[in-house]
Parts: sequence; C-alpha cells; structure tokens
Amino acid sequence: MSEARVKAGIWVQAALRMGGADGRPGMVIHRGDADAGGVLVLLRGRMGIVALSQTRDGAGQPAWLRATGPDPVDEARADEYVGKQRRFDPDLWVIEFEAPDYLPPFEAKLL
Repeated sequence: MSEARVKAGIWVQAALRMGGADGRPGMVIHRGDADAGGVLVLLRGRMGIVALSQTRDGAGQPAWLRATGPDPVDEARADEYVGKQRRFDPDLWVIEFEAPDYLPPFEAKLL
C-alpha cells in the first residue's frame, strides 16, 4: 500500500501558515500544480539563500536536501537553480521564507 500524500497546494498553504505563526513570513514565488506538484523551498537569511528540495532518505522516508549546498548562495545563483528546476518540472511550487537560521518553519528531516 502506498503512503497517503497531501495535495501540494494544501501543503504549501499549511507551510505558509506555520511560517507566519513562527515569525518566519513566507510567500509563493511560483504556483505549481495544486494536486501533484513538487515543492522547492527557499530560506532567506543575512548571508544569502538556501534552497531545499524534496527527496527521500535511505529508508524511503520524506526528507529535504540542501540543493544549493551546505552554505547560503547569492540571489543570482539561487535564481539560476530555481529556473533550472522549473524548466525540468513546470508543475513545481516555489515558496520562500525569511529564515535567519536557515531552518524551515515546518518539520523537516534535512540531508
């Protein structure tokens, strides 16, 4: 039996609400497919931006990968990464949060 999945649009709305409640305001940068789109999360802090991409860990459990590397990158590099991902997956949601500590406002296993 496959794992139950939350629709992307509902997940994004919940994540934005968690961010607002946690003092980490967020916004939708690109609206993807409401039912089945993937999600790319940008965390903006003083030193730049970290992009988190959905993935699975070794046990097959949902996780997030620091897709732009362990350190923050500048806006141009983050925009380049987002553009490449959107060309690959036009249904992709892109959301951004203010995150001074580069941690998402939702529960996430970071790889």
